[in-house]
Parts: sequence; C-alpha cells; structure tokens
Amino acid sequence: MVKVGILMGSDSDLPIMSKACEMLNKFGIEYEMKIISAHRMPDIFVEYATTAEERGIEVIIAGAGGAAHLPGMCAALYKLPVIGVPIETKTLGGVDSLYSIVQMPSGIPVATVAINGAANAGILAAKILSISDPSLREKLAAYQQQMKASVVAKDEKLNRLGYEGYLKQSK
Repeated sequence: MVKVGILMGSDSDLPIMSKACEMLNKFGIEYEMKIISAHRMPDIFVEYATTAEERGIEVIIAGAGGAAHLPGMCAALYKLPVIGVPIETKTLGGVDSLYSIVQMPSGIPVATVAINGAANAGILAAKILSISDPSLREKLAAYQQQMKASVVAKDEKLNRLGYEGYLKQSK
C-alpha cells in the first residue's frame, strides 16, 4: 500500500526528488510520485492534498524551488506530516526556497530538510512511519549501523595509508 506521496512542481526537480525514492526503496516503503503545481493547476493540487489521507498516504514529501508554496499548501490542506525539500535555484541558490518552506505560520508546520536534501526527507518519512512499524524501526537501525561501519572503515583506511595515501587511493 502506498504510504508516502512525493510531490514536485516541475520535472526539473526529479533528479533531486528521486533521492527520496531511493531511500524509501531501501526501506521497502511504497510511494507515489507526482508532478503537480499549486500555482498552475490549483484544482488538481487541492484534490490531491485533500484526498491523500483517504487514499492511505501517511506522509507527504514536497519539493519546491523559488516561491516554494507546494509544501506549505500541502500542510494547510493535509492533516498528516509534510516534509518540505527546498530545491536549489539559479538566482538565490535555494535559500529563497528554504526560507519559504521553513517560515510557515503558526499552526501549519512543515518539517524541512536541507536544500536538495531529499534523501534525508525519505529517511525522515521512514522514521515517522516507524512509530507504528517495529520492522521498519529495525531496518532503520540496520541502516544506521551500515553508516557507522562505513565511517569506521574509512577511518581505518586513513590510519593505515596516511592522508596522502588515502587521497591518492580515493581519486
């Protein structure tokens, strides 16, 4: 059953938002992905956001650049958690997107990750879903152990090769 809705305002956001898909796939979480614009197709957007819960969506991840209204409007219409992903922009580097998403009015929260941080949005969605799913919590714990093992291995390699040898081998 689809549990996460991933929304983006444009197909140009797909390379970033696909990182959320990769993380959800890693944890075995079903999702749907849509290109939907709060500005260019408000009727379709409102229909999506107001029916998401009854269709089984438990978390929405919404990526947006520039004015970045998509996550906030989702949060205004959808009762469950919304995670905003600010998308880097050419003019202001995504800071405009970040500010638009993170500065929601009181009562309309949007959990916000870093600019282009869709992978973390996927992990955060998994953590939210894990509240009622112990097997998902186990998968998240295993993922944390994999990250730890990776850093330990890099440290051991650095200690073995020294920084110059490490840099040469890493190229």
